[in-house]
Amino acid sequence: MKKRLFVLSLLVVMLLGMTTTLSGCGQSVTKRADTQDTWAKIKKRGYVVVGLDDSFVPMGFREKSGKLVGYDIDLARAVFKQYGIKVSFQTIDWSMNATELRNGTIDLIWNGYTKNPQREKVVAFSNTYLKNKQVLVSLKKNHISSFNDMTGKTLGVQSGSSGYESLENNPKLLKDKIAKKTPVQYDTFTNAFLDLNAGRIKGLLIDSVYANYYIKHEANSADYQETQGTFKSEDFAVGMRKGDKTMQRKINAGLKKLKANGTLDKINKKWFGNQKVEN
Repeated sequence: MKKRLFVLSLLVVMLLGMTTTLSGCGQSVTKRADTQDTWAKIKKRGYVVVGLDDSFVPMGFREKSGKLVGYDIDLARAVFKQYGIKVSFQTIDWSMNATELRNGTIDLIWNGYTKNPQREKVVAFSNTYLKNKQVLVSLKKNHISSFNDMTGKTLGVQSGSSGYESLENNPKLLKDKIAKKTPVQYDTFTNAFLDLNAGRIKGLLIDSVYANYYIKHEANSADYQETQGTFKSEDFAVGMRKGDKTMQRKINAGLKKLKANGTLDKINKKWFGNQKVEN
């Protein structure tokens, strides 16, 4: 009996040791991936992996044919073409983007990604390439023309989005007014619009670039109301691991060159038409 207990105790100790070792290795790998400068490796393999939400019009989305298109798709390809590097786009759970980046599943977050102090704690950013703001979209028949008109009403927002962060960080502006002081969260804005149109939510807090593009391309575009709030304007930038200093310099230099040679203006025109945008 004592011998059996000794053997069992020994097995438990061994298993605990293996678990600790594996856990330590996982932390080490993650830390190493997060602090490495990977430019030389990416340059050698010939492609970089960009993580995105492939339903975020017009930044990165799929046409009915399944083809991936968008503002950020064109911009990323134009930047890396300067270095002879191809871009591979990987659809991810947007709420897990920083985790995917730090684990090495993707190399960049490039999909209307807003730069803010909270994200800067875990992610390094490129220079700003496009200005954005949060707007409240509703149906005109709901008669919502201000944040105060959302009092007691149901609000939708995308999980992990900058809109969600703005809502949480500035509760007095809108969150404290809505039903139960809690928004309905969606994995994509596409699903959120479906619920807005069906009346399951009365308002949707969303990036202005998405709202403008979506509404413009809807057959019933006149049915929508877009309300400006008092959230601060936002900066779209490319997110990368803290260790990727060379990547950061290369992307910044690439963006600067595209602005200087007129390519950025062409991409703006393609996706936003005559709408005024700030780069």
